[in-house]
Amino acid sequence: MSMRLLRRLPTPETLAQDVADSLVQRIEELQADGRVVELCLTGGRVANLAYEHLARVVSGSTLDPAQLELWWTDEAFVPTDDPRRNSLQALARLAGSFPLSPARTHPMPSSDASADPAQAALTYSTELDGSVIDICLLGLGENGHVAALHPGHPAAEPTSAVAIGVTDSPKPPAEQVSLTLATINRSREVWLFATGKEKADAVARTFRGDPTTISAHVSGVERTLWFLDDAAASQLPFHSCRL
Repeated sequence: MSMRLLRRLPTPETLAQDVADSLVQRIEELQADGRVVELCLTGGRVANLAYEHLARVVSGSTLDPAQLELWWTDEAFVPTDDPRRNSLQALARLAGSFPLSPARTHPMPSSDASADPAQAALTYSTELDGSVIDICLLGLGENGHVAALHPGHPAAEPTSAVAIGVTDSPKPPAEQVSLTLATINRSREVWLFATGKEKADAVARTFRGDPTTISAHVSGVERTLWFLDDAAASQLPFHSCRL
């Protein structure tokens, strides 16, 4: 069974810093034998704060950005230059001081390149197929959703597909592309984060194993690591642990 760990931080800002610092440390460990690390990024305010901190601290570490294979958990199916794209937001924060390999950076297809979300998902499935994600980052939604997989939505139904096109998404934009739960759960490690009192109920339901939340079904093969600020963890007993 996958090990589940919890780190509890005072604020969203300290949480984002902890995510970034922990990520640098873990990637350094994984790269110690010279291998390429498969990292799957997500979107959202806290993720973007973490990427900003990551860009600041990577220069003082032994982490080699060129030895990272970058993927994304989900993406808005909009034009490439649309500011809502998670990949655009992440790369804008990392690019200045984080020399990534273009050949190893894999944004999800945009509406410029694909006819519809289903075609985009098929293209991404082909690209990702065969890769094993080492670390998959995920934010938690207020309704217990992760990536673009929402409770009760057809996109969250069990499937063996690698990625799926999403239409009529409860959270805009209406059309998106997402990794499936099966793909996420094949990751060696899954790191989830949530901040704010509005996430406290979803966090508590997840930790109780409420099957109506998508997040309760998420786990890494080797471990699942949660980062929560005090507000998001307010309905849980106090607990924290080290990596």
